[in-house]
Amino acid sequence: MRLADVMTPNPRCVELSDTLQDVAKIMRDEDTGAVPVVEDGRVVGMVTDRDIVIRAVADGDYEATVDDIVTDDVVTATADMSTGDAAELMSEHQIRRLPIVDEDENIIGIVSIGDLAVKEGRDSRMGETLENISEGVKRH
Repeated sequence: MRLADVMTPNPRCVELSDTLQDVAKIMRDEDTGAVPVVEDGRVVGMVTDRDIVIRAVADGDYEATVDDIVTDDVVTATADMSTGDAAELMSEHQIRRLPIVDEDENIIGIVSIGDLAVKEGRDSRMGETLENISEGVKRH
């Protein structure tokens, strides 16, 4: 199965100059924990709900912008990539979401580990992928 078959097309995005409140509203309205950051339609990073909490709220920085907290080491995929290859990429980079870009690097969709699990239905591969993604998570 290709990512084009399971991705969420045309995700809502933010720009580096947007406020954290802008991002939080998108997260609330779209029921998502991550929002792609774009510049001229091209993905330049991701912001997660965790980024907002750890990099801004915990420090009392309520005036921060996306540029202040963005994770700019973003990994992308293409719509023609297989879901298996995407799962391997997610495992390798320990990420839960992949922005999908076209040949010009413009964002056209996004896929999460949950999308792969629900729409592809291969529980064993997705369980292994999630385990690999979570390897770095501290256990208490």
